[in-house]
Amino acid sequence: MKKIETPITDETIENLKIGDKVEIYGQIFTGRDATLPKLVRAIEKGQKILELKGSVIMHTAVSDAGISPTTSNKEEIEESIPHLAKAGVKIHIGKGALSRGTVEALKTEKSVFMVTPPAAALLTSKVISKKVVAFKEEGMEAIYQLEVDGVPGIVAVAYGESLYNID
Repeated sequence: MKKIETPITDETIENLKIGDKVEIYGQIFTGRDATLPKLVRAIEKGQKILELKGSVIMHTAVSDAGISPTTSNKEEIEESIPHLAKAGVKIHIGKGALSRGTVEALKTEKSVFMVTPPAAALLTSKVISKKVVAFKEEGMEAIYQLEVDGVPGIVAVAYGESLYNID
């Protein structure tokens, strides 16, 4: 198990390969259908809402019931991944296969995609603290900053390769 602390460097990403089992420690952001496209539009307008360099984004909402990844290949989420990688996000956490175009964009931006089990109780137990940092009006789909202690996952996309058969 590789332990990764945020913020993440290019060197950390270069030392990961498909199938690596990892645990994330430190601060991660959350976002999904309602907020990731908003975040991309803000970046395109030159607005700096969050410090994304070396960051991690988990594709999830945050509620009193906990956190669990949503499907990352939904149009609103997957279209945001290349933009957010270019803005500095190093690890994207979710579930499901990504398109070839997204896999190539992650390669170009030295970013990876990690899948994690959709087990809310397990993932929620890894959250130390949470706070809304953007788009509060979206409720549980707002972007949260979580302090986490060992969110588990498996590297599913790295260097233009995918665990999934996407061709």
